[in-house]
Amino acid sequence: MSDIPPDDRPAARVICVDGAGRVLLLHWRDTVSGRSLWEPPGGGIDPGETPFAAARRELAEETGLPAGAVLDRWVPVRRDFHWLGIHYVKTERFYLARFEGTPEVRPGSFTAEEDATYLGSGWFSPREMADLADPLEPPGLPEVVSRVTRLG
Repeated sequence: MSDIPPDDRPAARVICVDGAGRVLLLHWRDTVSGRSLWEPPGGGIDPGETPFAAARRELAEETGLPAGAVLDRWVPVRRDFHWLGIHYVKTERFYLARFEGTPEVRPGSFTAEEDATYLGSGWFSPREMADLADPLEPPGLPEVVSRVTRLG
């Protein structure tokens, strides 16, 4: 057991839903643990930045999708996970973005860390999410999707 306290760096994520009701997930590989996972786009909130602004910025950076698609509708999600050797315990806001059709994902400005860990992306129905070989993060993501989509 480590004596290092968990990291609680603030972050925000975006549940992107396409015209067919599928959810956009990004595929990542932790280069420390070797574990791969799927999660919605998002990331850290910069100093002085609101969670909403961070969600919009992260969506544009990680997917190339328009930041303006992110709605100011969110649900709090408790997170407890390890990434690149760091243990994170925090509550993040998961925002909603809706799209007509299925927009093409084109990551725009990844950090060096993201370049080294990104494996790709895909749009998935709830059934397809359940069948992915690599785990979802957070593990209760289908329930998060259900909660946030009920908001609008």
